[in-house]
Amino acid sequence: MIYFDNSATTAIHPEVLRTYTDVATKIMGNPSSLHNLGSTATRLLEASRRQIAELLHVHSDEIFFTSGGTEGDNWVLKGVAFEKEKFGKHIIISAVEHPAVKNTAAWLATQGFEVELAPVDEKGFVKVPELEALIREDTILVSVMAVNNEVGAIQPIKEIAKLLEDKPTISFHIDAVQAIGKIAVEDFMLERVDFATFSAHKFHGPRGVGFLYVKSGKRLTPLLHGGGQENNKRSTTENLAGIAATAKALRLTLENFEQKTEKVRQMKAVIFEELSKQEKVVLFSENEHFAPNILTFGIRGVRGEVVVHAFEKHEIYISTTSACSSKKNAAAGTLMAMHVKPDLATSAVRISLDHTNNMLEVEAFLTIFRNIYQEMLKVAG
Repeated sequence: MIYFDNSATTAIHPEVLRTYTDVATKIMGNPSSLHNLGSTATRLLEASRRQIAELLHVHSDEIFFTSGGTEGDNWVLKGVAFEKEKFGKHIIISAVEHPAVKNTAAWLATQGFEVELAPVDEKGFVKVPELEALIREDTILVSVMAVNNEVGAIQPIKEIAKLLEDKPTISFHIDAVQAIGKIAVEDFMLERVDFATFSAHKFHGPRGVGFLYVKSGKRLTPLLHGGGQENNKRSTTENLAGIAATAKALRLTLENFEQKTEKVRQMKAVIFEELSKQEKVVLFSENEHFAPNILTFGIRGVRGEVVVHAFEKHEIYISTTSACSSKKNAAAGTLMAMHVKPDLATSAVRISLDHTNNMLEVEAFLTIFRNIYQEMLKVAG
């Protein structure tokens, strides 16, 4: 089996799984309990929080645990909206956001908030001047992903942060779910960023766990009310085993970061070079200013799901667009925002690599690709 769908989810690291199992079986106390078992659980909870904070170069009281990226995005958009609605109801998101942001913003629009989309260029990068033109006195939030999940475009977070430097009343949120382990932490965890969303299963951690960075002093209306966990920000019994495993996964992912990303970059470059030689192949991702792991392409005249299933017959796993929308057989939202023609957008498939992949897998993929490509040429005419 060759797994090239790592942007959808990654395999849990064996050491991470061991941590999860050890905590789940040996530390049975609830962190909210007053007895010694509860105190032991609390110490591990806070140690995990500190480790994550140190790895991201922030303070431990700025890290809040969630169930993953979708909850984190929902929490920020709804939490900021309802916290700041007396100051304004205008929200800006990019036109290429993940459904967790885009659909949450659409729901807020039904609740009386005004949402505008910052456009992107033909490569999928947010147009910062156009975003600036959308800003108004009643703008309360700007939300832009760090790395696009469909084509891998690394968004101009530093430029947007600079734009918002003299606008402290506007909250700045980044969806960093696809960024960890792909681009340097210092490239997106900037001083001007107020909120950042993370999901453990994107970096070899367990599913159903994530965390949210909330800059000190920034207010966020809770989504969940109850027992007052997470400093009264998110009430529910903490998933201690998952949280400890997430801290371990983050540490392992950021170890030897440059070496890992260079390996992935080289694999992508080999695939890119081969695909670029084919007349009927359209490349939607590039190398420069794009994540090193994501390469999205299409074969003219062939729907993406046909290509995905053709590879699957050889136990090679890629995807159409994002995992959250791939089963809908719809054109990638990012490609549509890039003004790619619908018939070409529906041809898109995504390869997403990981440092656990290797060149032998790349060579095997390309061998199968050449065969599939010739078959598809016959079908497409």
